Amino acid sequence: MTTTRPATASAGPIILFDAECVLCSANARFVLERDRAARFRLAAMQGEVGRSLFRRHGLDPDDPASLLVVEGDRMRRDSDAVLHIYEMLGVPWSLTRLLRIVPAILRDPVYRFVARNRYRLFGRRETCWVAPERYRDRIL
Repeated sequence: MTTTRPATASAGPIILFDAECVLCSANARFVLERDRAARFRLAAMQGEVGRSLFRRHGLDPDDPASLLVVEGDRMRRDSDAVLHIYEMLGVPWSLTRLLRIVPAILRDPVYRFVARNRYRLFGRRETCWVAPERYRDRIL
């Protein structure tokens, strides 16, 4: 990712994702296309902004184990991050909030299994995913 704008807390939540992961990149595009209010910005963990935010929250960007949603000083990870994203997309996606009846202690191991095996299950890109031009203003 070549854009290196500063990540300010006032501009809304930032989704930190693995732009080399086919599943993660597909999810990033899915969110961009359905986030009609343009609440979310995205940062690849391979980019300068993403690496910085990963480190700021005590995580190693070279050993990514989770998708993160950063909003100011608050950080969500694992299944909580995914559910937060979909809850904010509006109906019908916000219905995923029903999954919160399943405790995180049960949701997160499933999330972590998929995260650990994402390249084997879904593939890995040779180069980082680049957002379509119409969304570039939302990519950090």
